[in-house]
Amino acid sequence: MVDGRLRNAHPNLVYVFADQLRYQSLGYAGDTRAITPNIDRFASESVNFHNAVASAPVCTAYRAALFTGKYTTSNGMVINELRINPNQRCFGHVLTEGGYHTGYIGKWHLYANELGSHDDPINSFVPRGPNRLGFDGEWMAYNFHHSYYDTYYHTETPERIYYRKDVFEPDAQTDLAIDFVERAASKPEPFALFLSIGTPHDPWGPDNVPAQYLAMHEDTRFPNPVNYLDENDTPYADAWALLSKEDRADLENWRRTYYAQTTNLDWNFGRFMTALADIGCADNTVVVFTSDHGEMFGAHGRRAKNIFYEEACRIPMLIRPPDCSLSGGKSDVCLSTVDVMPTLLSLLNLNSPADIEGFDLSHVLRGAHGREPDAALMQICGATADWIDGHEWRALRDKKYTYAIYRVDGKESLFDHISDPSQMHNLIDDPDQAGVLVKFREALALKMASINDTFEACTWYRDHWTDGHRNIVRSATAVFEQAQ
Repeated sequence: MVDGRLRNAHPNLVYVFADQLRYQSLGYAGDTRAITPNIDRFASESVNFHNAVASAPVCTAYRAALFTGKYTTSNGMVINELRINPNQRCFGHVLTEGGYHTGYIGKWHLYANELGSHDDPINSFVPRGPNRLGFDGEWMAYNFHHSYYDTYYHTETPERIYYRKDVFEPDAQTDLAIDFVERAASKPEPFALFLSIGTPHDPWGPDNVPAQYLAMHEDTRFPNPVNYLDENDTPYADAWALLSKEDRADLENWRRTYYAQTTNLDWNFGRFMTALADIGCADNTVVVFTSDHGEMFGAHGRRAKNIFYEEACRIPMLIRPPDCSLSGGKSDVCLSTVDVMPTLLSLLNLNSPADIEGFDLSHVLRGAHGREPDAALMQICGATADWIDGHEWRALRDKKYTYAIYRVDGKESLFDHISDPSQMHNLIDDPDQAGVLVKFREALALKMASINDTFEACTWYRDHWTDGHRNIVRSATAVFEQAQ
């Protein structure tokens, strides 16, 4: 029996993260087309880290950075559809060893090591043991899929547990989350729940969202943004980022479904938060609402993610600790994914692993002064999910500028995202910005050197960091034991 005093010493944790939800598409961020009253209300109760970005704006790399507190080149998960090496001390390990009852619901995306065959249990089921990275409590998850009807999850066997065909997956996952909290609240130990919801990730067909939410947006126009480009962003965009003529013709409909999925996400978040309060846990729970990355929707001639532009890298990051003294406050701290684990563990009164690479920013949530990053490092090490060279880049984003460089040809970009939020004016050749450019070049070189990031081609990582079967065996900072 766990000592019940743990619950008083260590708050509960609820971490809700959407997939492909960009910061710009929420009501509290200023989007008048968004219907997100519950998320907006939560923003008024929490601290809004409005400069938050994904350390690597793509699904697998984000999750690896979240759960290890280390950058992509340090955890080894350089593209999608790889199996993370479990011989790293991760978020779940610290929670479990700290006496927490853990729950994981939804998309995992850190286990499958095939490009495709997503519904085959050999890829979708994560067996109990080291590959769950310390999440040793309740497991209602799957590796990867994005159809939201007639879907399933796994618990302790490869058997697929299906929802009813007419049930929208985020609705069912929220039901599971409420049930988890109701049961966990009766236990003596604190709980930590991660709810990974697939929406508003594509596909954005009208059959992939409940009709009533689509109807709420049917009279709203979703035109191309001011930074839309008719031509694809070649050669820098990979196959996942390219737009066909047919895609471009359907962009407005895609956006409408995206916003409809987001409205449903808001409804589910709202009823979960109501349940949390009704159960009596709200006053002793750290609640986070966030996302793994955004979506381009034709901006800069791209779709999807995997890029340093604001639409892809900037994410909502709302954190409400118990007795939040800064409710409704904004922080301009340059928080990125690697900072999440040390920050939250500190709020839970738990120690981070020694090899953590992010900042503990819990002092911000306590209204105190402390160390913070000068800028957020972002890394993309290849195409979204395939071993293809030519799409690698590194970037730094501070409170005013984004600086980025491509490996393939050395092209640099410098944007002032305060005066030019759509990033339409590359200042790289502006003589008035020469000093800023030198500063960023030097800062990026120093940051990369500090984590031994040598900025290799994508296939180099395949040849040097995997066992030949998409299992990670090493990184820039570690040689791991063989993955199982």
